[in-house]
Amino acid sequence: MAAPNGGPDREVQTMTVQRLMVAGGGMMGSQVTWQAARHGLEVTVYDAFDAGLARCRELEESYRDLFVAERGADAAEMDAALARISYTTDLESSAAAADAIIEQVPEDLGIKQGFWERASAAATPEALLLCNSSSLVPSAIAPVVAAPERFLSLHYCVPVWDANIGEVMGHEGTASDHYDRTVTLAEQMGLVPIKIRREWPGYVLNALLIPFLVAGVELVRNGVSDPADIDQVWRICNRSEIGPCQMVDMTGMNAAYHVAITVGQTEVAEWLKREYIDKGRMGVETGAGFYDY
Repeated sequence: MAAPNGGPDREVQTMTVQRLMVAGGGMMGSQVTWQAARHGLEVTVYDAFDAGLARCRELEESYRDLFVAERGADAAEMDAALARISYTTDLESSAAAADAIIEQVPEDLGIKQGFWERASAAATPEALLLCNSSSLVPSAIAPVVAAPERFLSLHYCVPVWDANIGEVMGHEGTASDHYDRTVTLAEQMGLVPIKIRREWPGYVLNALLIPFLVAGVELVRNGVSDPADIDQVWRICNRSEIGPCQMVDMTGMNAAYHVAITVGQTEVAEWLKREYIDKGRMGVETGAGFYDY
């Protein structure tokens, strides 16, 4: 059986993922890392900058403390999860050692293409090549990938351990066995796999979510209301735990900026950059965004 939106059938590989490379140590990358390590995978975090790795290490340690203090997790088990995480700025060596690569570098087509040209050339012949893009479809990146049949998207939502879906989306050249292996990997990581049947910008989640977040930002940008009241309206009326401004802070201003550009909301993107990014207010990751943390 072919993948829902993938290429020709091939003999299904039984190889499971044991060693994961996570590219990008920001808020999303750090949460993907923790989710994988907590479920027994050995994870190497790659970031182009030492400062990014240092921040990621701090986030992993904070997740350890969160799970012990607030979620009743066993301290020794959480320490073991931390011990399964390593950090590097060496892209090629980490790619060569991985059974799967999950990428969440900035939401910029050129940056993603540059990453995948290098990473796919260094990867092993059976490694899964997985993009966690918010809005770009795999076929936009696949032409630069050394093995496009192993390239597809595995998309997460934050917080990964609570909003535990994994949206799996291939392109026309994705082989069915690698699609199926990605579904299995999502399950290994404690996620509910969501099979996307055809390429669609934003998958299911962001096709619904991005217009909602843009609407929230526009209310702030146009002075209609402040973030706390906007979020309160949404929480009360929709019985939700968080509102749009809180969600932007969680995913990060930089991600919101790039997504706004991708979907043609240039004025929104420019406003986010001027009022938040240029002032260092990047969201939860830096302790300040719409809110101070």
